[in-house]
Amino acid sequence: MTRRHSHRLRLHVLVGRFAVCRLEAAASIPPWAEGPGLVSITRTRDELSVICAQDGVPSGTRCENGYAAIAVEGPLDPGLVGVLVALASPLADARIPILAIGTFDTDYVLVREAHLERALAVLREAGHDVSPAEK
Repeated sequence: MTRRHSHRLRLHVLVGRFAVCRLEAAASIPPWAEGPGLVSITRTRDELSVICAQDGVPSGTRCENGYAAIAVEGPLDPGLVGVLVALASPLADARIPILAIGTFDTDYVLVREAHLERALAVLREAGHDVSPAEK
């Protein structure tokens, strides 16, 4: 059973497919990680994680390809509570794994390309307004 949440979000699918890459913690940010579109770079003491367009990632890089990105139309008020749960909960109920990214203005949810159409249907059923990717 899909739960309804108080947020009715406007969502859209980003054009392209994305890779989630893992580099060593001390690695420099590689030039292929920079560019237009969605790029997320996170460094922890254990890793340098890069999410970017999969087309630019060199072969041999440790990564998972084939992610689609769903963006929440923003900007969102930083004090807004429950945005991620409004997306993650119905997707979890449908057993669709996600990778979430938060930015200053908005949130993104990445799903495997193989799960994209089902994820969009689940999000629509949860009450969200979902636009497909622009061609």
